[in-house]
Amino acid sequence: MTVDVETSIEIDVPREQVAAFASDPENAPRWYVNISAVVLETPPPLAAGSRMAFVAHFLGRRIAYTYEVRELVAGKRFEMSTADGPFPMQTTYTWSDTADGGTRMTLRNQGEPSGFGHVTAPVMVRAMRRANRKDLQTLKRLLEDAAT
Repeated sequence: MTVDVETSIEIDVPREQVAAFASDPENAPRWYVNISAVVLETPPPLAAGSRMAFVAHFLGRRIAYTYEVRELVAGKRFEMSTADGPFPMQTTYTWSDTADGGTRMTLRNQGEPSGFGHVTAPVMVRAMRRANRKDLQTLKRLLEDAAT
């Protein structure tokens, strides 16, 4: 079973600010509930090929994995995928302007679990959808509070 979870939110902050904050991996532990640490493996600035190691907790398990940036279009799109780890995953952020000057951010996670992960994929999808909603709500709160 393929995992494909897409979640969006509107944030009352200009697109450039949302994109800059969200695409900075060092900010991830501030708005991702499950991510506890990020270590850049390649020097800034981020570009295609940049690598970063994440430590997360998901469904009661500690997970360590490395993402590699596949595409970065400043203010519009950020795509990364796991270079190693237990679950091949691709994460994509996209940003677009809203009519009132804010930002619509979409977070999409796609992957193909194998082994036991293949069996638990339906549970994983529900948990990811719930976590992504919380993460985007946290991001919205952080950025809108900072803007006021």
